[in-house]
Amino acid sequence: MDTAEPAEYTITTRLTDRFGIQHPILCAPMALVTGGELAAAVSRAGGLGIVGGGYAGTLGGEPDLEAEIARAKPARFGVGFITWALEQTPATLTKALKHSPSCVFLSFGDPRPFASEIREAGALLICQVQLLSQIDAALEAGAAAIVAQGTEAGGHGAARSTFPFVPEVADYLKQCSPETLLIAAGGIADGRGLAAALMLGADGVLVGTRLWASAEALTPKTHTDKAIGVTGDATVRTRALDALRGVPWPREYSFRFLKNGLTDQWNEREPEALRQFGSLSEEYAQARVRNDLDMVAVTCGEAVGLLKDRPPAESIVKSMAAQAAHILRKGAQLTFNGPVPRAIY
Repeated sequence: MDTAEPAEYTITTRLTDRFGIQHPILCAPMALVTGGELAAAVSRAGGLGIVGGGYAGTLGGEPDLEAEIARAKPARFGVGFITWALEQTPATLTKALKHSPSCVFLSFGDPRPFASEIREAGALLICQVQLLSQIDAALEAGAAAIVAQGTEAGGHGAARSTFPFVPEVADYLKQCSPETLLIAAGGIADGRGLAAALMLGADGVLVGTRLWASAEALTPKTHTDKAIGVTGDATVRTRALDALRGVPWPREYSFRFLKNGLTDQWNEREPEALRQFGSLSEEYAQARVRNDLDMVAVTCGEAVGLLKDRPPAESIVKSMAAQAAHILRKGAQLTFNGPVPRAIY
C-alpha cells in the first residue's frame, strides 16, 4: 500500500478496510484487457487490480492466465471469470487459486458451485449482479461483496441503470445481509462517479472503461485511438454480435461496444441474428486477425465520452480518489439559505 498519499486524498470505507487497500477503487477483470501489468499498476496505486480470466480459456485468443497472474505479483491482486464459461473448465479456477489471489470475481452465472473452493483457498468472493433477483444466490455463496452493474457499462451487461440500481441493492443488502459490501459499476470513470456511487450507498467502485484506456491495459492502440474523442452516443448495446460470432451468451445479457459497420447492418435485426447463430464466426475471426474495426467490437461503455487520453493506471486511480475526496469535502461544507430540506423516503 502506498502510505505517501496525502491524507486529504484518502477515502476510507468498509471496502478499503476489508480488502486492505487505500482507495475504494477496483479494476474490472476485463477479458482480453486486464492483464497482470494493469492489475499490478492499480494495486500499487492503492486500489485493487483484478486480472481478467475472462472465458477461462474457452475462447480463442485469450492471454495465458497464469502468465498474467505472474505479472500481477508481488502486488495484491484478484482474478475474475465469466461464470458460465468457468463451468466448462473448472480446473482453471483451481490453477488460479494456487497463486493465492486475495479475491475471486464471478459474474454472469451461478457462483454457488465454486464458493467452497474459493473459501477454502482463503480468497474473498466478489459476485457481480445485473438484476436484484440475482443477489440471493450470491449471498448463499458467501459473497464478501456484491457488484451492482448498470447497463452503462462496456462489454456484457443487462438493462438496469446504475443510478437507481445501486441504492436499491444497498437497501436490499441493508435488510438481508448488512455485512456484505456493495460496489457500484457502470459508467464510473472519474472522481465524480466515485463520489456519486458512495452517496448512493456503495462502499466503492469497479472501474472498466477508464482503465480499458490506460497505458498498461492489453487494449490494442487502434481501439483506444478510435474511442478517444467520441461521445457516449457512439456506443450501442445489442445481442446481435454474440449471436453472429457464435459465442453462447445467455439471452438476458447484451454487449455494449462502439457502433460500427456490423451494428449498422444488424442492430435493428437482432431476432434474425439470433436465428443465424454463428453465421459470421469465421468471418469475424478473420476480421480480428486483420483488426478490421468495421466488424470487430471496440468494447467500451458510455463513459467513453469522458476519455481524452491513455495515461498510466496509477494516475487514473490517484486522480479519481483525489477528485472524489475534494467533491465530498466540498459537499460537506455546503450551506443553505433557509431550513435544511427534509429527506423524503
